[in-house]
Amino acid sequence: MILIHRPAQTMGPAGQSLDRYVLPPGTPIPDDALWIDLIEPTREEDKLVEAHLSIEIPTREEMADIEPSEILYHENNARYMTARVLCSSETDAPKLIDVSFILTERALVTVRYGEPRSFSMFMARAGKPGGCRHQPEAVLDGLIETIIDRAAEILGTVGSRIDRLSQAIFENERQGAKRAASYRAALKSIGRKGDIISNVRESMVSVERMLLFLSASMPRPQKTSGYQSEWRTALRDVQSIEEHATFLSNKIQFLLDATLGLVTIEQNDIIKIFSVMSVIFLPPTLVSSLYGMNFKVMPELEWDFGYAWAITLMILAAALPYLYFRWKRWL
Repeated sequence: MILIHRPAQTMGPAGQSLDRYVLPPGTPIPDDALWIDLIEPTREEDKLVEAHLSIEIPTREEMADIEPSEILYHENNARYMTARVLCSSETDAPKLIDVSFILTERALVTVRYGEPRSFSMFMARAGKPGGCRHQPEAVLDGLIETIIDRAAEILGTVGSRIDRLSQAIFENERQGAKRAASYRAALKSIGRKGDIISNVRESMVSVERMLLFLSASMPRPQKTSGYQSEWRTALRDVQSIEEHATFLSNKIQFLLDATLGLVTIEQNDIIKIFSVMSVIFLPPTLVSSLYGMNFKVMPELEWDFGYAWAITLMILAAALPYLYFRWKRWL
């Protein structure tokens, strides 16, 4: 699918905006198209855009490359940049998708195989008066800013959930099986949040590389009058988000270690109970074994109170160790 964004025909009092529509099959791309958004494009759609702008659209396999020289380069008066963008972050299966940005003098081309929320957020903003200037660099700047804002929003949400999770872990008053089930749920939740934080950090690293490439590849006459200041500000925002992601990662690691430590304490308490019980019942077992021996001469066998004496002795042999353990606060 090809989504076309072109300058709005009417300009509101607040400034410039963009109109968007889906390009019908077999329809040529308009000359005033400012942003061409390729969503899971077919080869025919790629060729249509290539003929319109005299560029080459990277394939999905080329977009997935990790070498900087393969995802950040200059070719045919166009700058090719591929970044990893968060997708499906509201679900239990967040992921990263590769998005290619091709900046030309006439238009910005984006190639993506997913629906990141940051794109829909920017589209909604660009359709309002004053939402976006009529320049390809302005569209790219707005997209980058929205991607960064979305990453910051996700980190803020994850941070709040981590605080609630920490409170639930350290104030867990449940007993028995309910406590064990809550620890299992906490470990799963820690894992999911760790994945989201890792995805945010990986996305911001790719955006940081893209911003550095943009600053270095900008033609010299545009370095003073272009978007250098905006991209420097975006770069500082990205670096602050990376620092915050590192902080949350450390907090997640602490919660993971703490949860595993609490699970270990629970297991040690159970093992301790079994150990104490075995020690408590060892003396009565010794008494019963003693009177179970088949010796011919055993005075207690002819004693009328022999049975009561053995029972009392076994009870005392079990009670005394128990009281001793309670006195030592081992139970």
